Amino acid sequence: MARTLAALPEGSRITDYISLGVIAKTFPLQRVRAVLAATGRTSQRERDLPAHVVVYYAIALALYMQSSYREVLRCLLEGVQWLLDPAVTLKVAGNSGISQARTRLG
Repeated sequence: MARTLAALPEGSRITDYISLGVIAKTFPLQRVRAVLAATGRTSQRERDLPAHVVVYYAIALALYMQSSYREVLRCLLEGVQWLLDPAVTLKVAGNSGISQARTRLG
C-alpha cells in the first residue's frame, strides 16, 4: 500500500534547532569522532555526508520517525546552517547518497 511522503512543516521550527542543540550537547563532536576512530569508521576522505554527520543524522531519525529520511537530513542541515553561518548553502544528499553514507557507517 502506497504511503504519502511524510514531511516536516514548511521550514524548520525553533524547536527543531533546539533538538539539534540538545543532540550536539549530549553527544559532543569530539566524543563522536573518538568513537568513530575507535571503531575504524572515520571518513577516509571529505564527503557530502562525513561519518560524524551521519551519526547525528541517525540520532535525528529517532526524533523524527514520522518524517522521510531526506526531510530529516534537510532539517538537520538547516539546523547546522542556522548555528554556524546562515550565508552558507548546504546541499541535501539524495536518497542513494544517504543510503551509502549509512552503509559506510555500519
